[in-house]
Amino acid sequence: MRPTALILGAGRKRVGYHVALHLAKKDYRLFLHYRNDHSERKEIDAELTELGAEPIWLKSDLSKEDQVSRMFGELDGQTDQLDAMIHTAAIWKPVPWRQTKASDIEEHFRANTLGVILPALESGKRMTNQKSGGVITLVGDWAITRPYKNYLAYFASKGSIPTITRVLAVELGSENPNVRVNCVEPGPVMLPEDMPTQEKEEAIQATLVQREGSPENVAQAVWSLMENSFVTGVCLPVDGGRSIWARGI
Repeated sequence: MRPTALILGAGRKRVGYHVALHLAKKDYRLFLHYRNDHSERKEIDAELTELGAEPIWLKSDLSKEDQVSRMFGELDGQTDQLDAMIHTAAIWKPVPWRQTKASDIEEHFRANTLGVILPALESGKRMTNQKSGGVITLVGDWAITRPYKNYLAYFASKGSIPTITRVLAVELGSENPNVRVNCVEPGPVMLPEDMPTQEKEEAIQATLVQREGSPENVAQAVWSLMENSFVTGVCLPVDGGRSIWARGI
């Protein structure tokens, strides 16, 4: 029986897409989440189908409990097994701290905190009821330990991911030792195309490996955490050493 994975935030060619490609090559049956329809989703669908994955798409606003419940109901109608859930969905909007309003904070917390907890809980309910358990992998951000300017609301919301990871690892693993929860913390792996050249170079020079990473590096890290049955409750930086090195000191 093919293992089954649910990848949240796979509707665009970002990290979730590359995780899907990696798991398709590992012969996983894929369920892919998206929030808004987009032309990239059709391209992704075609590419994964060509690999033999034949993905099934599920639409939901992950910050709304009724929509998350409905999405998992649709999942249950297609499979009685959930081996892996990888959460890559997030929002990332610059707002200078002087202009940050309650609405900015609420928007980020709904997407990046509540929108993580709700589907993680639903996944956990299914995995703890399976003898084989399952693996949940969340995506954090290396920069919560060394934040940069203009992203107060974003970092505040993303700062919850390590805590959610550890708490869920304890809660779910205590009920079923075969359920594990981890997270990866990407660094500069998909710098914005419109990012000024100087800023891009500064980001690259701030890594120990002196190069931009790739989303494939994140997908490989996700896979390693899924595959290693003795790892749970950890957050793995995938940042080329950027989180530990202060250049020029």
